[in-house]
Amino acid sequence: MAVASVPPLATKLMDAFWPGGLTLVLPRSPRIPETVSAGGRGVGVRLPDHPLPRALARGLGTPIVGTSANICGQPSPRTAAEVRGQLGEGVDFIIDGGPCPGGVESTVVDLTGEPRLLREGAIPRREIERVLGCALL
Repeated sequence: MAVASVPPLATKLMDAFWPGGLTLVLPRSPRIPETVSAGGRGVGVRLPDHPLPRALARGLGTPIVGTSANICGQPSPRTAAEVRGQLGEGVDFIIDGGPCPGGVESTVVDLTGEPRLLREGAIPRREIERVLGCALL
């Protein structure tokens, strides 16, 4: 398991928005190398709304560890060609599963302490707060 625990607030958000554009930062399991979380105590987890990465993870029998397929500060690519345009030969291979839905980054909520919005993206703050029943920091 990638996380040490799943807080009840995380379960509420998972039920409401997964699969979809929500990344949750949860307490990192000691089994996960610190390099995955840059030495932090949390690890970001997401269930994307695209069948290809979900099928890949199921087939591997393990979560996929990765980052966004764009250079920091550049727009998020929606197609394999756009990924290749940004990352060029910096990646070994690209799996082309067709255009990504949405085109907006995921919303990132940190639940390793008090609920904190790290990035507003596909899911607006007000929707997260409505489901949680509380304001985000």
